[in-house]
Amino acid sequence: MRSMDPGPPRSGPRNDLRTLRTLLPYLWPPGETALRVRVVLAMVLLVLAKVTNVVVPIFYKLSVDALSGDTAKALAIPVALLVAYGLTRVLSLSFGELRDAVFAKVAQRAIRLAGLKAFKHLHRLSLRFHMDRKTGGVSRAIERGTKGIEFLLTFMLFNVIPTLLEITLVCAILWKLYGVWFALVTFLTMAIYITWTLMVTEWRIKFRRIMNETDSEANTKAIDSLLNFETVKYFGNEEHEANRFDSSLQSYERAAVKSKTTLSFLNIGQGAIISAGVTIVMLMAAAGVVDGSMSIGDFVLVNAYLIQLFLPLNFLGFVYREIKRSLTDMETMFELMTENAEIEDKPGAKPLAVNGGEVVFENVSFAYDPRRAVLVDVSFCVEPGKTIAIVGPSGAGKSTISRLLFRFYDVTGGRILIDGQDIRDVTQKSVRAAIGMVPQDTVLFNDTIFYNIAYGAPGATPSEVEDAARLARIHDFIMSLPDGYSSTVGERGLKLSGGEKQRVAIARTILKNPRILLFDEATSALDSHTEQEILASLREVSTDRTALTIAHRLSTIIDADEILVLESGSVVERGNHAQLLTLNGTYAAMWARQQEAQEARVALERAGEFLPLMEEPDTPVDGAAPAPAK
Repeated sequence: MRSMDPGPPRSGPRNDLRTLRTLLPYLWPPGETALRVRVVLAMVLLVLAKVTNVVVPIFYKLSVDALSGDTAKALAIPVALLVAYGLTRVLSLSFGELRDAVFAKVAQRAIRLAGLKAFKHLHRLSLRFHMDRKTGGVSRAIERGTKGIEFLLTFMLFNVIPTLLEITLVCAILWKLYGVWFALVTFLTMAIYITWTLMVTEWRIKFRRIMNETDSEANTKAIDSLLNFETVKYFGNEEHEANRFDSSLQSYERAAVKSKTTLSFLNIGQGAIISAGVTIVMLMAAAGVVDGSMSIGDFVLVNAYLIQLFLPLNFLGFVYREIKRSLTDMETMFELMTENAEIEDKPGAKPLAVNGGEVVFENVSFAYDPRRAVLVDVSFCVEPGKTIAIVGPSGAGKSTISRLLFRFYDVTGGRILIDGQDIRDVTQKSVRAAIGMVPQDTVLFNDTIFYNIAYGAPGATPSEVEDAARLARIHDFIMSLPDGYSSTVGERGLKLSGGEKQRVAIARTILKNPRILLFDEATSALDSHTEQEILASLREVSTDRTALTIAHRLSTIIDADEILVLESGSVVERGNHAQLLTLNGTYAAMWARQQEAQEARVALERAGEFLPLMEEPDTPVDGAAPAPAK
């Protein structure tokens, strides 16, 4: 009579019903006749399992009565009855196991499809959503949601519903055999037990809700801290991170203690109700035996039915709480799936038709927040095969241009055209397929170097991957590693230096072979010698391709066909390198400052030191700093 620990609901009956309606299509999938047959067959087996389970005590009663009679009957009849008793028990168990086996594919398919749909939808959501949400919390929501589906199907379909069916059958049999009072006392005992369990569980749920919330909070803090392991070490903040984590654990501890103590209160009440009900029914049966209206077998039958009914009800509190928790977790996951994607393809949008790869920004304005404009009336044109560079101080809006071109956001004014087509009128997939990006902050998958380069064109052959690596000047380094292309790069690529990561990113983009190239300070983590090699590679792969370069280091873009200087979201200067120097304005001042720094760096390099020449990055690096160069 022990209830196990709970799971919290947050939603009411209306939301629970809505969640169940959302789940139904996964259990009755359209066009999946074989799965539908399995559902029907599982329900038939469920009924057969409960019917045979109810018959088992009857054979037990008949055997007891036969054994209580004369010697002749005791030798002949009980054998058949006991065999029948054993067979019905085996059949009841077999029907239940067959039901689980038949339904397993339906349940696992529902879990898989729901999880896959949620995962795909998360990738459809806008960059704004992912920047606002915490990855640990979102991943935990999907994990709990899919587990919730499995628990709900297992316990609601094969525990709660069968138990209610069995209670109905037992009450009907007791009424038929012994009169209305036996059925009524049994039914009232069940009703009081269930009412007590549900009422106390509803009261206890708030403690479990706090446990779940603090668990998610602790999980998110732990993931965030471990992902930024090196940053924590740089600032010696291990104790600070431990205190943040422990604050969530303390809240969890307090709620868990309250949950456990109230669980004991629930269990005491359940035990008292069951004991009272069993005692009353057994006293009635004993009185029947004394006055001759009932046999010893009837006494045993009543006792067997009560034990048979109360065994599954022992876990009612646990099952109810877990079902409510599962419904809440599923609701959270399904709510994620209804989250507005913000950036959607128009109905009937066609793929982008790429000809030359001309890129046009036409009076483009944009704001992440309506109260602060990031870009204001920006216009430029990059003709096929030409290179344009965008420079300016941090916060000027340079990286926003790349995000708009990839259509992570839609412009709030003006339009962006590729080969004369507004990118809002074509599919996002085709736009992104036409553009190759080498970002400033390269984050790699925790897999092999081969996988990370081949990510640019999944299915590429080893020779194609190696050719891309050679163009990115990283093939020789990879071959020097003990495991070559099979070497793993670690979480977020932290086993590689910043320069090595950027060269992997360049190789990945080269392998993609896009018509338009976008470089966001692609050589920022490289020394002078490697930078010149990479620039030569970039010039080689950019031949006959449209290229946009976002630059802080002006020496990398002096060959650009046109240079745009951004300040406060507006183009304040434009022209080639020589023209901008003659203007003696913002660009000329930036050039002069960097030339002085370059001279200082050259002097240090000659002395055997390396000083990266970098201005403040356009966006802060999220995560640990690069590992030292190998």
